[in-house]
Amino acid sequence: MISRTDIPAPGPRHTSADVLTFGETMLSLQTEGPLTAGGAARTAVAGAESNVAVGLARLGHRVSWAGRLGADEPARLILRTLRGEGVDVRHATADPDAPTGALMRERLVADVARVHYWRAGSAASRQRPEHLAAALTAGARVLHVTGITCALGPGPLSTVTGAVQYAREHGWTVVLDVNHRARLWSGEEAAPVLRELRGSVDVLIASDDELPLIAGLDGTDEAARVSELLSAGTREVVVKRGGDGADLYGADGRRLHQPAHRVPVLDTVGAGDAFCAGYLSGLLDGLAPADRLRRAGATGAFAVASRGDWEGLPHRDELALLDAPHGSAVR
Repeated sequence: MISRTDIPAPGPRHTSADVLTFGETMLSLQTEGPLTAGGAARTAVAGAESNVAVGLARLGHRVSWAGRLGADEPARLILRTLRGEGVDVRHATADPDAPTGALMRERLVADVARVHYWRAGSAASRQRPEHLAAALTAGARVLHVTGITCALGPGPLSTVTGAVQYAREHGWTVVLDVNHRARLWSGEEAAPVLRELRGSVDVLIASDDELPLIAGLDGTDEAARVSELLSAGTREVVVKRGGDGADLYGADGRRLHQPAHRVPVLDTVGAGDAFCAGYLSGLLDGLAPADRLRRAGATGAFAVASRGDWEGLPHRDELALLDAPHGSAVR
């Protein structure tokens, strides 16, 4: 069987989190139709790392989000929302000279949406390693980072690399979600940066089309790319395949497959973050590989079956709802 990934035991409850993550969380304006039609928008918050943080908190884990925000009203909304979801934001920092980033997601037709970003020069793009120092000192069992933060600029990239180095030196488990955003950087820009990290990553999560960014050459098949990552020191490689499920490759060369749950798809935004939260939850709970892959598939299914980046993510006692007969009413 694929071996378990060792997770350090928790430290004192008042000094450490199960998971530390950071990255850009933005004010999100979401319309139900094209902007040019003048449709009303609702406000929310969105960001890959904070989506994962909310997912983990709802599943009962202690998670710290230590991103950087502006000293403005969107920042207050973000902090209030994350606190309300049980995420520790004590180590989030504020930049008095830069705004909190923003995005707008307009629904165009059916489940097709278009996203516009206003994140150039944002507070998160100015994050530096010293802004994360207190969060690192407080400790965690797992460090979760994404390729998105690496793409925001030299400061955020150095914050990621410094955090990864600190985590390795202190025996944390390092998890990297590739999470490539082509509107932030090209594949040619992303690949050399991500490949520098792979020797320091314990668990790599990537969609099947992101895997070439971090391993292999043109024409290399998936098995060879995974083998390259495992040889570089990664203990587990998780490959997301959308509606075709996901695969887990372990250091012993074996492979597990988890089919996707068949649920009505309302909104795919945030599904990868939900999957990541479920997988990390399984790691923290010490589940066997097949069981944590199954939990990841379940949390991803909750995400696509509801609207919003994180709003439909399950609490722990709701995970079993996917096993209920179609059309059931829980009474």
